[in-house]
Amino acid sequence: QTNMSTAGITSKIEEVKDITRIERIGAHSHIRGLGLDDSLEPRQVSHGMVGQIEARRGAGIIVQMIKEGKIAGRAVLIGGQPGTGKTAIAMGMAKALGDDVPFTMLAGSEIFSLEMSRTESLAQAFRKSIGVRIKEEAEIIEGEVVEIEIDKSVSSGQKNGKITLKTTEMETVYDLGHKMIEAIGKEKIIAGDIITIDKASGKISKLGRSFARSSDYDAMGPQTRFVQCPEGELQKRKEVVHTVTLHEIDVINSRSQGFLALFAGDIGEIKPEVRDQIDQKVAEWREEGRAEIVPGVLFIDEVHMLDIECFSFLNRALESEQAPIVVMATNRGITKIRGTNYKGPHGLPLDLLDRLLIINTKPYKEKELYQILETRCQEEDVEMGEDALNLLTKIAVETTLRYSIHLITVASLSAIKRKAGEIEVEDIRRCYGLFVDIKRSTEFLMQYQKEFLFHEVDEEEKDTPMAEQITILSTITFISP
Repeated sequence: QTNMSTAGITSKIEEVKDITRIERIGAHSHIRGLGLDDSLEPRQVSHGMVGQIEARRGAGIIVQMIKEGKIAGRAVLIGGQPGTGKTAIAMGMAKALGDDVPFTMLAGSEIFSLEMSRTESLAQAFRKSIGVRIKEEAEIIEGEVVEIEIDKSVSSGQKNGKITLKTTEMETVYDLGHKMIEAIGKEKIIAGDIITIDKASGKISKLGRSFARSSDYDAMGPQTRFVQCPEGELQKRKEVVHTVTLHEIDVINSRSQGFLALFAGDIGEIKPEVRDQIDQKVAEWREEGRAEIVPGVLFIDEVHMLDIECFSFLNRALESEQAPIVVMATNRGITKIRGTNYKGPHGLPLDLLDRLLIINTKPYKEKELYQILETRCQEEDVEMGEDALNLLTKIAVETTLRYSIHLITVASLSAIKRKAGEIEVEDIRRCYGLFVDIKRSTEFLMQYQKEFLFHEVDEEEKDTPMAEQITILSTITFISP
């Protein structure tokens, strides 16, 4: 039977999300936002974003509409050539919206590898992108720690203790259990800290140090926060707000192991009956003023990889009352719609395209390529000389931006091997010789075509000049479905 208690859901989700995040350098880890000012005008270089002024301006308007709750069940298509910053703009939108707005990323090819139907995987992605902000009143104990006494039994080794808390008007002693003692040790709570204890879950939160204890220690870090000693009663009722996604509620209520199913990876298909019950319950919470819907963003990269069945599902799902904002990205031109014999712009059916707000990205100029490469050097903590950066920019113009970005790391390793403080022109030249770009790789294939297995070049292409053959194969590599 479906258990829909608000406190149960929120406390379990809190446990799931209490995981230490590990930051690492990725392809878009330098993106901090869309780089817009207060009037939604893009700055040339800001928040890791460079150029694409028109595209960022359009994305900024979409973000503002999402924040104001004026857009839901809409879809946006970001279309442009490879390496023009489509995914970067989507990441910038996610950063600009903040952590409280659900943002789900999905590659179009991903749904074909999951052990469930394609429409079910899309339905789950939609539910992950819709947040529910649940409000509930919780009984808490809030006060300043006066004294902590912890004793350990000699025979059993079990710990027990007492904690004395006070407000400006009263002081009380509370008994501590084993879990509470562990939590106090984990939070490093000492006398003089202001803490709150959730009576339902026993969770202890440290709010800061009491102003009365500010002169106790001479050495305190800049992160030390001072707060006033609480007034009134120690026990009080406080409104707590939690944001969870509909998918998390679905999983908790459709599996016997409850919230532990979130750790299991592929959680399988969820029955429509469960979703209907949850939607009904969430609607009741909304009427009672205990919850509100937070439409998030679903970003589908390589959307041309979806087939006609998925496009039909998207058409219907976007008309639903509880639909997120769907942002799609594609680098295809006029190409075949997967699952049909028909062609369409960007590989999408015309009826779906008619529902989309389309944002185009344009190729970067040389100056913008220089600024992007400079930003990536800062992100990867790499020192590069001016001449080396100019050479790398020239390579980006003649080959691709992605190829040039890849050369930064390998050139850095080359400089370290020389025991040099920064990357110089000789490092770039050495790595350019070691690692070929797609144009030189294609030229190599054409030169030694007879010695490769399964080489499929049409007879008429053999009479085509080498430069044209390279262009043909490069086009096939990037654009063909």
